Amino acid sequence: MLNTNHPNFNKMDELSEKKVPFFFMVDFLVEKVEVYTEDNLKENGLSIHFQNYTNTIERRAEPKNVQLRAYLESKESYRKGYDEVQHHLQLGNSYLTNYTRKTEIEINLSLEEIYHLSKAKYKVLYQDQFVFFSPETFVEIINNEIFTHPMKGTIDAAKENAIEILKNDVKEKAEHYTVVDLLRNDLSMVADDVKVNEFQRIDFLKTNKKNLYAMSSEISGKLKPEFQRKIGSIMRQLLPAGSILGAPKSKTLEIILKAENYDRGFYTGVCGWFDGKNLDSCVMIRFIEKENEKLYFKSGGGITHLSNFADEYQEMKNKIYVPIH
Repeated sequence: MLNTNHPNFNKMDELSEKKVPFFFMVDFLVEKVEVYTEDNLKENGLSIHFQNYTNTIERRAEPKNVQLRAYLESKESYRKGYDEVQHHLQLGNSYLTNYTRKTEIEINLSLEEIYHLSKAKYKVLYQDQFVFFSPETFVEIINNEIFTHPMKGTIDAAKENAIEILKNDVKEKAEHYTVVDLLRNDLSMVADDVKVNEFQRIDFLKTNKKNLYAMSSEISGKLKPEFQRKIGSIMRQLLPAGSILGAPKSKTLEIILKAENYDRGFYTGVCGWFDGKNLDSCVMIRFIEKENEKLYFKSGGGITHLSNFADEYQEMKNKIYVPIH
């Protein structure tokens, strides 16, 4: 598995024990762990808008007619990695593999405009390098109780009986059960009395293209004494996030690194805001990155042995959107 001994995890422990507010970002492979106290966020080019914290003033920007064009890779190109993933799923090396791609896009907005105009639970703009607008909480810690809300399974909200179809789709159900089981086990490493509070909740996501329904569950537990006020130690145990990796984690990571032909970087990593007492964190998805003056949208979904190729290719396309409306 990954080396999670980055020294900044110790720094996160020190700050949380001293009740000093801070923001952190960890990339997918847990190689980059960045920690910022509140007073050095702006000087490092970070704009943050979370549920209970922001360091930016909301601009009353005029709504724009968003023009987003995606230069999708061919189905043949997508299939190469997909077949690699399916090969391992059929062998039983993985039960769920999160397979993602990088798509070049053009949009008539800057990264900063996307940040200010987007409506999302979590938004971060990092210099002029990337912006994301994530709907997915990773973990919350409130009064030494830890919560996680895995989000797995989406459908076009315009479809007739969309919610019933999503809740009863055999593949989506299998994927959701697997992630809930994985994250329940993950939380058990840092918490006692772990339980599923809510199963297969349906959330509505409004986008500039089509509206989506997404399926989530809530799992909670009471932090073990040795993990209380130790945010770094908790992240060291839980990362990478199971919902954007798969199960079992170690073997599935090997499969992803072979099947995907690009570096995820901070995409599908985790970032969080510790306010001195409680933590709110998210999975860094719905992600646009600038590379050599071109923009790329990174998106994907969970693949199981029940997956249908055309549906998975379509899901990867569906997630290329900006929540501006």
